Amino acid sequence: MADPEYELFAIRYATRDAQRSEHFIGGDPHDGPMPMDYFMWLARGGGRAFVIDTGFNAEIAEQRRRTFLRCPVETLAAFDIDPADVGDVILTHLHYDHAGNFDRFPNARFHLQERELAYATGPYMQYPRLSHSFEVEDVCGIVRLNYARRVLFYDGDAEIAPGLTVHAAGGHSAGLQFVRVNTRRGPVVLASDVSHFYENMISERPFTTAFHVGDMLVGFDKLRAAAPDADHIVPGHDPLVMKLYPAAGPELKGVAVRLDVAPSGAAPT
Repeated sequence: MADPEYELFAIRYATRDAQRSEHFIGGDPHDGPMPMDYFMWLARGGGRAFVIDTGFNAEIAEQRRRTFLRCPVETLAAFDIDPADVGDVILTHLHYDHAGNFDRFPNARFHLQERELAYATGPYMQYPRLSHSFEVEDVCGIVRLNYARRVLFYDGDAEIAPGLTVHAAGGHSAGLQFVRVNTRRGPVVLASDVSHFYENMISERPFTTAFHVGDMLVGFDKLRAAAPDADHIVPGHDPLVMKLYPAAGPELKGVAVRLDVAPSGAAPT
């Protein structure tokens, strides 16, 4: 039986101004503006909706000096989805911009690499260089969900549902995973922070927030191996995503794009 084909969307909920030197280990010889977008993703098919990462809220945006555009969870209403009806949330990792708002999904199970929770609650968190990417209350919240038997842990690659798989990558965070989703245009790989921008992967220069640089480089290879070609890889924070893919509807222009259709131009190579 063929795997279901999912509708797949990226929801842009925040942005920030930044410089190129902030996005590459070792800086960049041609420094200049390089803004960063923040996304939550939605896969819908087979009678189910899967939320992939949960973003952050306005309070955290203010604390971290991010430009908050909209609540990503509330944006699900534009897709006729009630957060209370979402049964599955995939967390690619537990950094503040990927695991906030988890409490807005009261009936969901959360899918996470076991190593990520061990990392976020372990001895490395005594070092601000690593712990600054986490919000303590988010991490504690996931621990509470585990006590409530609402977290499903994985040790490596796994199938969440037919046509939807997670793949361990590590590097940026110890338990980082990316998601592969079967769509009408074939499998689409949501890189999340395995590659923040197209350029990180293309130039093989990892992002500056790093737990293990070697694993970050291997992660680029894992993305390529999981996708038919570069056009089927979607980076986690690149504003180009909003330019390459069509709006999910007239009312969602600038808010959400479809990833289950081909981009309007070739992905950077």
